[in-house]
Amino acid sequence: MTRTSFVLAMAWREGRAARRRLLLLTASVMVGVAALVAINSFTDNLRSTAQSQARALLGADIQVSSRESFSPRVTRMVDSVAGCPVDPCPSVSSVTTFSAMAYVPRTEGTRLVQVAAVTGSYPFYGSIRTDPAKAWERLQSGRQVIVDPSLLTALNARVGDSLALGETRFIITGTIVDVPGDVGVRTAFGPRIFIPGQYLAETRLLVAGSRAEYDRYVRLADAEPQATAGRLRQALKADRVSVRTVADDQANLDNALDQMGRYLGLVALIALLLGGLGVASAVYVFIRKKLETIAILRCLGASSRQLFMVYLVQAGGMGLLGSGIGALVGIVLQLVLPKVMGDFLPVDVAFAVSWPAVLIGVGTGVLVSLLFALLPLLGIRRVSPLAVLRRGYEESRRQRFDWWRVPVYLLLILSVVGLASLQVGSLLSGLGFAAGIGVVLGILALAALTLTRSLRRWFPRGLPYLWRQGLANLYRPANQTFTIVLSLGFGAFLLSTLYLIQSNLLHEFRVGSSGPRANLVFLDIQPNQRPQVEEAIRTSGFQVEPAVPIVPMRILSVQGRSVESILADSNPVGPDGQPLGRWAFRRE
Repeated sequence: MTRTSFVLAMAWREGRAARRRLLLLTASVMVGVAALVAINSFTDNLRSTAQSQARALLGADIQVSSRESFSPRVTRMVDSVAGCPVDPCPSVSSVTTFSAMAYVPRTEGTRLVQVAAVTGSYPFYGSIRTDPAKAWERLQSGRQVIVDPSLLTALNARVGDSLALGETRFIITGTIVDVPGDVGVRTAFGPRIFIPGQYLAETRLLVAGSRAEYDRYVRLADAEPQATAGRLRQALKADRVSVRTVADDQANLDNALDQMGRYLGLVALIALLLGGLGVASAVYVFIRKKLETIAILRCLGASSRQLFMVYLVQAGGMGLLGSGIGALVGIVLQLVLPKVMGDFLPVDVAFAVSWPAVLIGVGTGVLVSLLFALLPLLGIRRVSPLAVLRRGYEESRRQRFDWWRVPVYLLLILSVVGLASLQVGSLLSGLGFAAGIGVVLGILALAALTLTRSLRRWFPRGLPYLWRQGLANLYRPANQTFTIVLSLGFGAFLLSTLYLIQSNLLHEFRVGSSGPRANLVFLDIQPNQRPQVEEAIRTSGFQVEPAVPIVPMRILSVQGRSVESILADSNPVGPDGQPLGRWAFRRE
């Protein structure tokens, strides 16, 4: 029998005879690979879906936005880009968004809502789904309003009711099912309602000083959006407007998806490294059970190198099996992720198997299995044929340091750096991640060594027998204290890190229910209304906080220089010679 056939045959026989013992190795790798494949595949699917639906997310080729109504000059420039010979231009739509109070007379219910006054054929790409299905197409045919379903629930209203908005009443003709590019978290600021833009003036809600966002959406016939948007930005540099394109939105979305994928991918990589520790523990226990078999094979002429390769191939085979099962589980899991995260995603993610994610996950799982199996497998090289007769003596004999451990440790460190760098796309970030993992493992290793050596030196001999036996097993030969402390500590590190990140994020957005901060705010209270409002709050048993005046304003000039001239300047500088940013000049 050749060396290769001997290695493969023995690996198969040993693995078949110890399937239950090797189940831990397979399961350890499977969990980490499943998480890695699910996250990377979901991110790839989300990115490809966003690219295919990029125009539908924006609803047009170009969007021009402003915090004040468009001047006639800006309107002419936008219409000229669309190339319209008639007015109104069918390739330009307007959407005016602002907050207001909606009132349903039948139920006497009121609610703060986000109003969108739509003029034209918006959206040009994609579609807004409503219930009933034709409600959006009939929106411009009269005083109609389409609302979020949550508004009907909050006001105890129904389709067909009258809804008062300012000085005008509309008939509720349908509810919103889906708006391309929108996410459920936006409705936290108030349910959305859509009205025809031609009736916006009748509401008398927008006057001088009102806060609103004005958007004009353009559909181009043949022109390239990025080049056209560049010329439009140059021409409107002096105006308080911003210009967006599909490519801009796609770049922002890709950046957000990359950050999410890198973060979740590192979490999955930590889980896979934790599985690697499980592999090392399983291989160590398995080899301890096989010492007599190894010694007998040495007596029959097998070399230490052949036996090392037998169990290395076995570990690789189990890792491949676990990685394959984990990849299948990951593919199934990515079907669940869109449902869990659907309210926070701007697109409906289409399912597709991402083969690069599968290959990376399986390859990483096999690599981690082999790397973490190397250290316990190095001990095979030192099993003597005499261990058949004097195993106890061979085990108790003090072993010299194995210098082959040094390149194995270096290979393990370089592999962790490489995998982390591949996951985050940055060598520096990969080094930082690997360094953090190394610090955590070093602290856990120090804790394990401190525990075993402290028990050996200061053993509590006055304890009952069961306690003494349990504690003594922590430092006796063949103990697993070191590996178990690393595994449990590393797992606790992963879970506590995720919990702390979640807790900190929630704390940043949590509205305090105690202390000096208020949890209810009244807006737009006129001076003659203030005494009655404060009296009503006191009568209800609540404390009245000091009123804070809000005065929206815009910068008109800086030391005699108009904002228009500053915005028109390609490199504006202030009186002190420092460059001026344009952000403050475009907003209130």
